[in-house]
Amino acid sequence: MLLFPAFLKLAGRRCLVVGAGRVAGEKIEGLLRAEATVSVVAPSATRQVRTWARAGRIVWKDRRFRPSDLVGIFLTVVATSSPHLQREIYKQARRRGILCNVVDDPEHCDFYYGATVRRGSLQIAISTGGLSPALAQRIRKQLEQEFGSEYEDWLEEIGAVRKRLLAKLVPPARRKTLLHHLASEQSLDRFRRRRKGK
Repeated sequence: MLLFPAFLKLAGRRCLVVGAGRVAGEKIEGLLRAEATVSVVAPSATRQVRTWARAGRIVWKDRRFRPSDLVGIFLTVVATSSPHLQREIYKQARRRGILCNVVDDPEHCDFYYGATVRRGSLQIAISTGGLSPALAQRIRKQLEQEFGSEYEDWLEEIGAVRKRLLAKLVPPARRKTLLHHLASEQSLDRFRRRRKGK
């Protein structure tokens, strides 16, 4: 099956995580980074999940999952030790039109987490469609070498210049040429030289 690649805007959207162990914690952290409104349902939780709950960053319901937990939810992640429960949550989410990811169970996923390289606003995600997470991780490590930390600052600079350029009355063809030049390898080389000169 060919997957549709997309980056979702989750800010302010209600997301549910069922489970509060180490793996669930990683998924919660990603949702918080995307500024989602996160609810967690689990009878017990890691210290980190409890800390987020005490700080008001998430709502943790320390009990078992109930179907009503899916009301008003946009996306859910299921990370429990019960295959039966996970399949049941997936079925209920599908019936309600809620995107669902059952961790380490590709058959019960509407979406997969890609291996991701992050450099500020730059995100490069790799997916193998669930066939080989190990290959995705290897490719991620290669890309981390290729796209160094300077990309974060360079992209911020590009964004600021682009914003100023879009505010000016520049003919579309000229603007396109300038924007492509701004994102060119030569532009990156000049940026690196300027950074070294600081």
